[in-house]
Amino acid sequence: EARVLMMSTNNILSPANGKPIIVPSQDIVLGLYYLSLVKDGEPGEGKLFANIGEIDAALDAKVVTLHTRIKARWTEQDAEGNEVTKVIDTTPGRMKLAALLPRNPNVGYRLLEKNLTKKEIGNLIDVVYRHCGQKATVIFADQMMGLGFREAAKAGISFGKDDIVIPAKKVELVAETRTQVEEYEQQYADGLITRGEKYNKVVDAWSKATDRIADAMMAEIAQPRVLIEGENPDINSVFMMANSGARGSQAQMKQLGGMRGLMAKPSGEIIETPITSNFKEGLTVLEYFNSTHGARKGLADTALKTANSGYLTRRLVDVAQDSIVTEIDCGSTRGITLRAVMEGGDVLVSLGARILGRYAAEDIKEPGTDNVLFPADTYLVEEVAEAVEVAGVQSVKVRSGLTCEAEAGICAHCYGRDLARGTNVNIGEAVGVIAAQSIGEPGTQLTMRTFHIGGTAQVAETSFMEATNAGVAKITGPTVTAAHGDLVAMSRNVIVTVVVDGKDRETHKAPYGARIRVKEGSEVKKNQRLAEWDPYTTPILTEVGGIIRFEDLVEGLSVKEETDEATGIAQRVVSDWRASPRGSDLRPAMGVTLGDAYAKLASGSDARYLLPVGAVLSVSNGDEVKPGEIIARVPTEGAKTRDIT
Repeated sequence: EARVLMMSTNNILSPANGKPIIVPSQDIVLGLYYLSLVKDGEPGEGKLFANIGEIDAALDAKVVTLHTRIKARWTEQDAEGNEVTKVIDTTPGRMKLAALLPRNPNVGYRLLEKNLTKKEIGNLIDVVYRHCGQKATVIFADQMMGLGFREAAKAGISFGKDDIVIPAKKVELVAETRTQVEEYEQQYADGLITRGEKYNKVVDAWSKATDRIADAMMAEIAQPRVLIEGENPDINSVFMMANSGARGSQAQMKQLGGMRGLMAKPSGEIIETPITSNFKEGLTVLEYFNSTHGARKGLADTALKTANSGYLTRRLVDVAQDSIVTEIDCGSTRGITLRAVMEGGDVLVSLGARILGRYAAEDIKEPGTDNVLFPADTYLVEEVAEAVEVAGVQSVKVRSGLTCEAEAGICAHCYGRDLARGTNVNIGEAVGVIAAQSIGEPGTQLTMRTFHIGGTAQVAETSFMEATNAGVAKITGPTVTAAHGDLVAMSRNVIVTVVVDGKDRETHKAPYGARIRVKEGSEVKKNQRLAEWDPYTTPILTEVGGIIRFEDLVEGLSVKEETDEATGIAQRVVSDWRASPRGSDLRPAMGVTLGDAYAKLASGSDARYLLPVGAVLSVSNGDEVKPGEIIARVPTEGAKTRDIT
């Protein structure tokens, strides 16, 4: 029993996500990545080889290198399982990899026609496991390990200080940002922006600069360069280590060759003067002192975090341990609707990946028609998920454990695939505990995630949204036409959809208070701005026009006039009225009145807006306002780093 459950060869797939756990790392990845590279103009280009033996002989005689473009005879199985021999364009390195592949119609040379990074090798092992079974996978992984180690040793990839490239544009980018920051300081001195806004803008400017320098460095380091006169250009070895996923990351290379960027204080806020040097140039004494904060905090947090993380796992197990698979099908028609995870127009997780291994809760129809692609209760395997994506379906309603109607526990159809085996889940499987442990397990590895609120480096993207397709705009949700003629989003549920040929192609959620720059039914061009908003403040808007009436805004108790010492500019801010005994029953608010009575909102309620602590008043008592006008604004928190616990 122990061997069945615990032997490494029986645990190829992770029960947490269904991807292989047995994946090469470090040296092995580096060796396999090096083998899979292709270079132009290497010796022996275009030669023809009959088998792997000839290729090995040619490599030993230095007639070709591992990266030479050659032609070779290759035998693989076609869909019917018959042997087919053809001549393929390849390299000696890729042929050495291909020699290890198990013979199977679905595992062909085409899987190797790319640079093998750690992620690609993981996918390769996944394909081999799905089609060739466990034994073949284990043997394949073992042979890959041998090949990877051997070739990494022969390649002679090393880490030298000259392999770290400092981009030429660094100096001017830093100077440019300095000028920009001085401008913000000037705006603050002139009272155009508050201290918090200045801080946010400065932090954002430096974050953007750091990212741009990092991009410039990556672009330069990725270019092959001539190291020995008269020889072919070589690929930078430090770049190979990071790019293959063997060791190091773009974030670490940024610190070595770009600029270290902004550092956080132990309290979590970000110091607004960044470290403009990198480790290759060396830090000044002050920069070194500033960077010590973060390093020490990291060590302290690691020690404290293990206990927290273990406790989280225990609580999760306690909650979920009753979820056991008790029946095959509860017959529920309910489910949850899944769609692709998007961020700023990029697909982070595709729809196919999200629905894989579940059961459809209702018929999946071709978009814009009533043509049923897959009926309800279809088991969504790889092929089905791919077909759904190709058809351009936007969302799929799938069965889920959240909506399962089994008396006790959960049914196999609502749960779907057992990720550790790649098959339907068995009755009696303790899926609750598996889920709890899968969430808890990475807890110790999740170090300080920096959640930048008023987001560092995200501000450029997140102060507007653009259309990725050309089409027709459709706006759903409550909006008001403001004095400037644009629509203003009056809730967080305003959705701007771009319709192409009668199908919803992309949907964007506009935040509360966003100005929507397109009209319902208007033509949208590609990359046109759909909406924009101020990332540094959350506005409080009025839906109706009328006269402002202050309620419970008592000077000195619930509202204070704050004067900025540096600029001498005053603004009225709602203060914490609950802190003083006299203010316990106050409800600071602004009403919008017409005559003696409140104006009525669309919902029929009175136009009264409660004000949170820290809101900055934008209007005075008795002012006249129009619909969609900002009556107060709440500054967004400054950028802070927070932990997941």
